[in-house]
Amino acid sequence: MPFTKGDPNINRSGRPKGSPNLINQEIREAYAMVLENRLPDLNRWIGQVAQDDPAKAADLLMKLSERFLPLLARTEITGADGADLFKNLKFDFGDEQDSGTDLT
Repeated sequence: MPFTKGDPNINRSGRPKGSPNLINQEIREAYAMVLENRLPDLNRWIGQVAQDDPAKAADLLMKLSERFLPLLARTEITGADGADLFKNLKFDFGDEQDSGTDLT
């Protein structure tokens, strides 16, 4: 059934701000259920990959975690008009040590 202009049943304001996207939530839950049922196999598969390439196994775990853990947004803190907040920051580590002394 096509949309008709002026149809009073069409929600013109969309989904209210802050309300959850129910389809995405259902998909996440279904994906989690599939993984939960295959957890012993998944553990074995990751272990097999780790024997040949531990970095790839870690990468797989990171990609898998992205499905369930929210990614942290990268933020940059700046001063007024984008000025560097740390331009006047100086460190004083005390007196210089004599390079000839053995500290071991």
